[in-house]
Amino acid sequence: MRKLLPIILLFSTFTIYAQRPQEVNPIKITGTVLEQDTNQPLEYATLVLQSIDNPSKISGGITDANGKYEVEAQPGKYNVSIEYIGYKTYKLPNQNLTKSIDLGITKLAPDVAELEGVEVVGEKTTVEIRLDKKVYNIGKDLTNSGANISDALNNVPSVTVDVDGAISLRGNENVRILINGRPSALAGFGSTDALRQLPADAIEKVEVITSPSARYDAEGTAGILNIILKKEKTLGFNGSINTTIGYPTSSQINSNLNLRTDKFNIFNTLGYSYREAPGNGLFDNTYVNGTYDRIIEDRDINRLDKGYNGNLGIEYFITDKSSITASVFGRISDESDITDNDSKRFIDNILTNQTFRKEDEKQDDNSVQVSLNYINNFNDNGHKLTSDFQYSKNTEDLLTRINENNTVPNNDLLARENIYQNEIQNEYLFQADYVLPMGDAQFEAGYRGNFEQTITDYQLDTLNQNSGQFETNLDLTNKFTYDENVNAFYSQYGNKFGKFSFLLGLRLENTQLKGKVESEYDIEALQEILGSEVDLNFDKNYLGLFPTFNMTFELNEMESITLGYNRRINRPRGRFINPFPSRSSRTNVFQGNPDLDPAYANAYDLGYLKRWEKLTLTSSIYYQKETNSFERVQEETGQTTSDGISIIRSIPINLSTNERIGAEAGVLYNPTKWLRLNGSFNFFQFETDGIFNNVDYGAKNTSWFSRFSSKITLPSKIDWQTNFFYRGPSENSQTKNKGIAFTSMAFSKDVFSDKGTITFNVSDLFNSAKRRSYTETAFFTSDSEFQWRVRQFTLGFVYRFNQPKGKTKQRQPQQQNDDDGQGEF
Repeated sequence: MRKLLPIILLFSTFTIYAQRPQEVNPIKITGTVLEQDTNQPLEYATLVLQSIDNPSKISGGITDANGKYEVEAQPGKYNVSIEYIGYKTYKLPNQNLTKSIDLGITKLAPDVAELEGVEVVGEKTTVEIRLDKKVYNIGKDLTNSGANISDALNNVPSVTVDVDGAISLRGNENVRILINGRPSALAGFGSTDALRQLPADAIEKVEVITSPSARYDAEGTAGILNIILKKEKTLGFNGSINTTIGYPTSSQINSNLNLRTDKFNIFNTLGYSYREAPGNGLFDNTYVNGTYDRIIEDRDINRLDKGYNGNLGIEYFITDKSSITASVFGRISDESDITDNDSKRFIDNILTNQTFRKEDEKQDDNSVQVSLNYINNFNDNGHKLTSDFQYSKNTEDLLTRINENNTVPNNDLLARENIYQNEIQNEYLFQADYVLPMGDAQFEAGYRGNFEQTITDYQLDTLNQNSGQFETNLDLTNKFTYDENVNAFYSQYGNKFGKFSFLLGLRLENTQLKGKVESEYDIEALQEILGSEVDLNFDKNYLGLFPTFNMTFELNEMESITLGYNRRINRPRGRFINPFPSRSSRTNVFQGNPDLDPAYANAYDLGYLKRWEKLTLTSSIYYQKETNSFERVQEETGQTTSDGISIIRSIPINLSTNERIGAEAGVLYNPTKWLRLNGSFNFFQFETDGIFNNVDYGAKNTSWFSRFSSKITLPSKIDWQTNFFYRGPSENSQTKNKGIAFTSMAFSKDVFSDKGTITFNVSDLFNSAKRRSYTETAFFTSDSEFQWRVRQFTLGFVYRFNQPKGKTKQRQPQQQNDDDGQGEF
């Protein structure tokens, strides 16, 4: 709302003024507006020109992302003021403006009295359009109460999260997840499981970067999701406590504390969560080979997740232009999942055997991350140097106990297995960025080095029923070490010519992928499965150039066109490379492919933005062509279990191409103060092409997804929000997925003089968030329905101290590099 008000005001006044006869020979008034304490630019600050001769005649303009303004006016006498909600107005009365003038740098100071009176925080426009991204502010989404970050992402346009937690951007799962502009232990280093353990209300905004500039890592052919976490910026000691309870049983408590003085800023976040998340699944499988031609599996899943997370940091202001920030983040997770699987086995549609399988999985997941950041602003115009160091370590210990019994026709033990898995991941990040403004132009250059190693120990023990002792499966027990080292240099240049802005960049990346298999046992059988041409111990190097181009043409203050092009890479992750099979059951195994090469994509995006007084429209059409794209396929292994069931293998492969074309549109409509509506629609067509082991996996399909949200202020200042999401059917060469729809609803009420807020939230109101799919191959079919989590009710309460709800967000003195608008015009 902070950004909409000046736009609406100016649009209205300009419309009135435009109806009057225009004079000739206008003059230009330019300048820059900064925040006094931080020297950060204030975007959407308003320059107001009030004619002294005719006080009803008001004109002016607003600042851009760099805090700069350029306004045309007729020569004359004016009362000049610069305004920004939550800041003291700067006034220049009785100014005789006869020629173009540069008012220089104006620094605005926070107005504490006004901050207390601002009505609502976070009600600003929920989308901001930049040259290379869209920024969605989701802090006021009521349905985030009691939810986790993964849930919150499912409310962001262009983003979908399936029932397994896989995140897609425009229907493409090859998306890079960043936290505050960097790979992070919070995001699980490529796994999204950690995002389900962190509270959604920790997010300030999400950047959807479908056309990343050269400043960003080239990883992720679909683009980048950059999650910006909240960090308090006001002076003094302040914070908030957030608690929730829910059914099925869940609870969490989070605190966000901040102490800031003129010389330092100490910030701390602590959280604990407890959640029982029941789920279920039904799988109807038919087989061409094996003892049974049909098996129906009915699964009940009970998850118990307990987690602690904490973040402690200090920012020290060395001078008024430089600072250093150090922080440490830790996460401890204790998960216990029990899956009961009742299997009915048929021969010629006659039930001949029934088994009951219990899988008890316990996982301890610990993460720690240490970060150090230095920033030096050489001047107030954006000339700066930043450098970063980050070390992260993630450890996962997994023990799975499997017990399977026959129940029909006899009651006896079928199999008992213990799976031990330990994974240790270490990552080092070094980064430096230099920004040099040159008038309306800007040059930027930098380096990023990412060095990651993952060591996976895997052991499978099976019970020998004759001896009563567990024996290690010699074919599967292994140790796999995987290294991914990326060195990157980039430079980019941007400029603005009137209404035309562009950003041109080039990134050079060298990728080294190394794999090493260690085993005390004979691995010849594994080599035979993969083929003699596949190197189990590999060392691959890839050198690539990744150009980017983004431009914006402003048709007028309320309308613009954007165009973007970028080249991206999708590197195979450790699980996709690890050649040793792991299995979700005795009959289904997943096996990595060490012969995988990175995939490359060229993407184009054409966007259009139009604002009216109460409505904002964003739209784009896009096209992407990916080569060596990844596809996970299922095939027969030629083996059967001891009770005669065919063992199916899933393996990732490089297909030749994947083409995707689509269009999306989003609408934000605020007809009144008590009603806010927004919706989005995304339609896309994708076509894959490729052959593996003489099987054609080519496919062509169209799909779409849509979301709608309404927020209504009821009497007694009760807010009511409803979110609806629908994803249409989709398919690939082997699997057809049915459409999925779900609805969430929330109510909130401020209490204790707006220092507290009570929220009631129902996630998946109609209990309909279920994945329904059908897989068909030459050797088996599978008709399945899977529900990750049933409908959830949550009651939440947040209390703020020295942090009134009406406080306007101020810019922090030092932001992460990828969040500070570098290179944006």
